[in-house]
Amino acid sequence: MKIAVIIPAAGVGKRFAESHDGVAGMGTRGKLEIDLASRPVFMRAVELFVNRPSVNQIILAVNPDAVADFKFRWGDKLGFHGVKIVAGGKAERWETVFKALSVVDDSCTHVAVHDAARPLTSSGLIDRVFEAAQQYSAVIPAVPVRATLKQVEDAPAQQETEDPLDAILGDAGKTPVSVRRIVKTVDRSGLVEAQTPQVFEVELLRSAYDRIAQKQIDTSSITDDAGLVEATGEVVYVINGETTNLKITRPEDVQIAAAIVAGREQRQAVSLGRKRLFADEDD
Repeated sequence: MKIAVIIPAAGVGKRFAESHDGVAGMGTRGKLEIDLASRPVFMRAVELFVNRPSVNQIILAVNPDAVADFKFRWGDKLGFHGVKIVAGGKAERWETVFKALSVVDDSCTHVAVHDAARPLTSSGLIDRVFEAAQQYSAVIPAVPVRATLKQVEDAPAQQETEDPLDAILGDAGKTPVSVRRIVKTVDRSGLVEAQTPQVFEVELLRSAYDRIAQKQIDTSSITDDAGLVEATGEVVYVINGETTNLKITRPEDVQIAAAIVAGREQRQAVSLGRKRLFADEDD
């Protein structure tokens, strides 16, 4: 296989921004440039694929309105790793991947699409999904849904009882709480949470995106590339993902990710120390 890795990084991180206020140390940066143990989130995602023999190309698709600024700040470091920076889409994720596909080298047989906000993917997981992609045309990692799932109404519920003090005090001293009614509990058997990298034969993915361009597919309910390929009628296969392969969507995810990185680096340091100790003894 010759794999082109597309890393969409053009999103504005709306969910992250909505819960950003009041979180210490976050500053005004987008979530992808937040420092995660001395390196920005997106850089850690990029580094997952550097120096892999089967990876021929790494494409980072960024905000089209900030390409020049992004290249000024990160171009040298990314260029050192051979990463190509391109303009992504302005509105939807699929637009970003579609634009990145246009610069995939003709020698590539497969495309791997990986979230820029997913910096903790293990080398073993990437090995497994690449291995499976040699046998199947569309493969993604996923983990079983473990939480109890509830379907709720879209609109907030109306307060059932009126507090007589509200007429006098209004909302003073109250913490606003949005409440929605549960419609039903969803059966979670057979449900999995999709992760990345998602790997596809290059012509399969191009064909799926061409159908969007020809307005043959409604993109309103498509949130990942596997969903797009499914919409064309093709089969997508799943391998076991990892719970630590989390996607940073809220500020608290950065704290969790930092703890995972710290734990991994500590284990690596201990392992390296043991190797040196026993090597000295062998000498």
